[in-house]
Amino acid sequence: MGMKIDGHALEWRGEGETLRIEPWGVDSVRIRASKKMPIDDTNWGLLDEHHEARDAVAVSIDENAGVATLTNGNLVVTAHMFREDNPGAGHTESLCELSFSTTDGTELFHEMPQHGALKLHARSYRPADGGSQRIEALFQASENEHLYGMGEYQQSYMDLKGCSFELAHRNSQASIPFVVSSAGYGFLWNNPAIGTAEFSKNRTSWKAESARQLDYWVTTGKTPAEIERHYADATGHAPVMPEWGLGFWQCKLRYWNQNQVLDVAREFERRNIPIDVLVIDFFHWPHMGDFRFESEFWPDPKAMCDELHDMGIKVMVSVWPQISLKSENYETMLENGFLVSSERGIDVANMYQEPNQFFDATNPQAREFVWGKCKANYADLGVDAFWLDEAEPEYGTYDFANYRYYSGPNVSTGNIYPREYNRAFYEGQLEQGREGDIVNLTRCAWVGAQRYGALVWSGDVHSTFEDLKAQITCGIHMGMAGIPWFTTDMGGFALGDVNDPGFKELLIRWCQFSCFSPVMRNHGYRLGIQPDGSMDETVTAADGTGREPSGVDNEPWSYGEDVERIMVKYINLRERLRPYTRELFDQAHTQGQPLIRGLFYEFPEDGKAVDISDEYMFGPDLLVAPIVEQGADGRTVYLPGGHDETWTNLHDGARYSGGERVSVDAPIDVVPVFARNGRDHGLMGLI
Repeated sequence: MGMKIDGHALEWRGEGETLRIEPWGVDSVRIRASKKMPIDDTNWGLLDEHHEARDAVAVSIDENAGVATLTNGNLVVTAHMFREDNPGAGHTESLCELSFSTTDGTELFHEMPQHGALKLHARSYRPADGGSQRIEALFQASENEHLYGMGEYQQSYMDLKGCSFELAHRNSQASIPFVVSSAGYGFLWNNPAIGTAEFSKNRTSWKAESARQLDYWVTTGKTPAEIERHYADATGHAPVMPEWGLGFWQCKLRYWNQNQVLDVAREFERRNIPIDVLVIDFFHWPHMGDFRFESEFWPDPKAMCDELHDMGIKVMVSVWPQISLKSENYETMLENGFLVSSERGIDVANMYQEPNQFFDATNPQAREFVWGKCKANYADLGVDAFWLDEAEPEYGTYDFANYRYYSGPNVSTGNIYPREYNRAFYEGQLEQGREGDIVNLTRCAWVGAQRYGALVWSGDVHSTFEDLKAQITCGIHMGMAGIPWFTTDMGGFALGDVNDPGFKELLIRWCQFSCFSPVMRNHGYRLGIQPDGSMDETVTAADGTGREPSGVDNEPWSYGEDVERIMVKYINLRERLRPYTRELFDQAHTQGQPLIRGLFYEFPEDGKAVDISDEYMFGPDLLVAPIVEQGADGRTVYLPGGHDETWTNLHDGARYSGGERVSVDAPIDVVPVFARNGRDHGLMGLI
């Protein structure tokens, strides 16, 4: 029937297709299939080294029944082989269908049936440019399953069943094609091609616009936590979060000179406001791609870093992957093939400020070149960490088919770009001896980015309550997609007017959410008429040429005494949270566990928790219910679990049982937070 055993794997051939089924980690398998091409060994999102549970692997073929099985631990893959008459085509087809189950016989999902008059194929290959193929895989799963993961999409849906997704990166969209089902499995579409995923009631569809083969990975587990552990083992664990990542980070668009940075740091010290990181944003450079401070505005970066370090503050600088045609590095990078090129037309990918191309992060030599510049001009001067902006990368026009990387056409391999961008700075800092002290703030990620210290923030979202609410689901789904380090721009990035009482309310509510996030970070492009009548701080060089303007002030004291008091309250709460937050980051590092968790994660048996999108667990012990409506001074909160579960309101000490919906007060300086079974971590009465 075309099936053979190859070591611990099964391999089937028919109709010009090769299908390979093999164990890949504990309770996990990898499926690859190609049409008229040999199986490719590129691992994409999976680690190059995998650890097969060989003692738990069994393979068998029953030729008479036309069935082959591969069992790895608790996961069973069954291949059904048969022939199907196709009179219209004048021949009989050889077909193979896969189904996935646990060893107790519980079916997880199966490929779309291929028999009958519809003549459907569970795996289809259609021609595409460049010798590749448009590949689609079709499955059937329970219409009652609940799905979580897929990365960051700006929407408020918790249960992803019924949703569709573009498999591509954009500003504020990080596509990470791993999904966890309440039915007890995790599914990774191990393909960096541009494509789509659809989770309909009647079918699940995964499509790649251009690829050489079908490639996916499946695992099973009794709980979401077990599935996440398997996924981290297969794709990589987040490193250790340094202690300075646990406190408060201050940023704005933008600190544009050395004295301004130092003045802000001194004011934090004078006001006795805890701060761990001060961030220097973009256009501190002469031209994009110079990867250095502009000396007129930053005359002595080392002295600046030294003074900040003396105050106990780490320094982070923004790096963009754009290389201006005027950059001092452009010609060298062009001549050596270190730039992303266009398939058609001129090699300009973005026109922001000046024509530019992106450096090709998929090229190992380009990664080495860029890191070398950043090491000499930043790290060697005392800069502690890097903000890898524009990491999608953000093309002026998202014409994915029009760009080519070292790794291949963008349409075929482009989704790995942000991971490789993070890899350049992670591996560079490792060589510098910074292991255990690396955090890359980045605007995008793909499978495996977590192992390169990627702290993903949710991009240039707007300053609205609607966008605040969406950050809850973004954080949960990013964690389920294997990226435990997540943050947002406190207050939203765009359209926040510092004089608007409504924005001040939003900033406070966002600050409360940020306090109970993996990283608490204040940032945004703030607007508002200043005493001199301006809405931006204009920047002019000594020769009279202009520079990128700066938004108005964005420090806690910039919004008046009431806002400052509340922000400082939550900054100090963040300090009290350090021991607990350290525990959570350690769980992320060792076990792949997310810090922000949907209620379903801790309570998978609670049917009422499966689709709640405006609450979350911060680790196993604290339930957080942010205020996400303007003008609200209270809300209804669902407390999951059974009656033996107790929940204590950390504001007023009221105790409740699990399974209840309760109405709680939340004046402007209070966010509803509940301690599970008395585990309040010293926060009782402080919120």
